[in-house]
Amino acid sequence: MKTVIHYYFLVCTLFFTGACSTGGNQSTSEETAASDLTDNTPLGQASVVDNESDANILQVAIGSADHSTLVAAVQAANIEHVLVNAGPLTVFAPTNAAFEKLPEGTVEDLLKPENKQTLTTILTRHAAPGSYDIEALKKEARKGRKLYMATGDYLNVTLEGDDVYVGGAKVIASIQTSNGIINVVDDVILPKSE
Repeated sequence: MKTVIHYYFLVCTLFFTGACSTGGNQSTSEETAASDLTDNTPLGQASVVDNESDANILQVAIGSADHSTLVAAVQAANIEHVLVNAGPLTVFAPTNAAFEKLPEGTVEDLLKPENKQTLTTILTRHAAPGSYDIEALKKEARKGRKLYMATGDYLNVTLEGDDVYVGGAKVIASIQTSNGIINVVDDVILPKSE
């Protein structure tokens, strides 16, 4: 009888030990799954990897060595999502050389978190709803029209010979993207001093 009780006690102990270890593994799996869900990676269209479609404005800018300062500014302002929306959108993209024309320390100051709103306003001034390549801009200039920008401002579009200028910045090239046009410009388009 003692042997049966010991045997019964041993079987129960093994059963409970096994049950406890299985529950522990479930908890670990649940904790791992929960930690996977709390990843701090930004969500939204800007974080979607798409190798099938034509490149959008943000993807083209990221792939351009001449626009690394612009990309850093867009990321600091946290407005990547704007450049991946369906569009159409026209972006006037200053080159790194254009940013270098600004007074020393300007770019570094604008990239600071406390200047995010100012940076966002400046960057938004470089975007226009619609699709305007160089030829479309030349037509607008010949008609004497101004270009409506995402800030709500209107910028002058002018011709000097065969060169087109928007807000005083010369348009160097136009690049078609899946959601609009990138016009490479040689200056940063800053708000006029009041």
